[in-house]
Amino acid sequence: MKPPYFWSAGLDPRSREAAPLTRALLTPLAALYTWGIRLKLARAEPPRASIPVICVGNLTVGGVGKTPIVQALRQHIDEKDLQAASLSRGYGGSEISPQKVYPDWHTADMCGDEPLLLAQTGESWIGRDRFAGVQLMSSNGVDVVVMDDGHQNPGVHKDLSLVVIDAAAPFGNGHVLPKGPLREPVTDGLARADAVILMGEGDVPQHVRRSGLPVLRARIVPAAPPPEGPLVAFAGIGRPQKFFDSLAASGGDVRDTVDFPDHHVFSKGDLTHLRRLAEDHGARLITTSKDHVRLQPGDRADILHFPVKAEFEDSHQLDALLNPILYPQDS
Repeated sequence: MKPPYFWSAGLDPRSREAAPLTRALLTPLAALYTWGIRLKLARAEPPRASIPVICVGNLTVGGVGKTPIVQALRQHIDEKDLQAASLSRGYGGSEISPQKVYPDWHTADMCGDEPLLLAQTGESWIGRDRFAGVQLMSSNGVDVVVMDDGHQNPGVHKDLSLVVIDAAAPFGNGHVLPKGPLREPVTDGLARADAVILMGEGDVPQHVRRSGLPVLRARIVPAAPPPEGPLVAFAGIGRPQKFFDSLAASGGDVRDTVDFPDHHVFSKGDLTHLRRLAEDHGARLITTSKDHVRLQPGDRADILHFPVKAEFEDSHQLDALLNPILYPQDS
């Protein structure tokens, strides 16, 4: 879905008239949602797994860069001679039982786009039952689980909880679903976190400063230069404009852009329209790696993708958080 304009903290000009009334009407639903998530978390007794679980979560719906952070953490841990693997719920996929994701066999329809993308650069698993997933991973030689999302899911004990926040748009209008983009009140989410990963440029949000949590800075950077020549870019992610801006800032010759809702399933009609648009501009189509894996294999041949990765500013600060979890006997 595309986020409603009234979630944008007044940045959308349409919010000046309709948004106050809309938010007022949604206040009871937001209060009920908040009560429900608080009750679920208060009653939960998350079971502790046999191996460390590092959760990479967020407080808002939509993309903040969690998946690249998971990739970066998994690689960082692998370099310490520990077998790290990611675990995702498998949102949008038909598979329910915990299982390893194989990029040559699984499709996004089966396991979701993010686990499939993660499987292209390392070991990736899915499991709607997080504890069962972790235990199966442990029995298959995984030393450390890096969980993609799940900060609001009490299905398994987290040994380290990292909350990813977009510095440019931290909390939207500051309200909980459906009145705003927050999955839970900010203070609640930060109270269960061990550290915050602040993505991109921007000041540390006031709520984060007050929490006293360690703040790690990270950013999304291109994993390869953009292709040469005219490009028509399209994306179905949380904030497509970030992708378009990054592609252009990296030197891509972007002639036109088309945005779709997050996790959009591209139809034949969508692709026909995009190909005609590219032909009109004498350009090639390009999309995100996440969108590219969601395309059917036969549709990918003439569509480029622009890979990105996450980089931490201070690897020593990262190790200070990770090492007590990875090497508890030395703590």
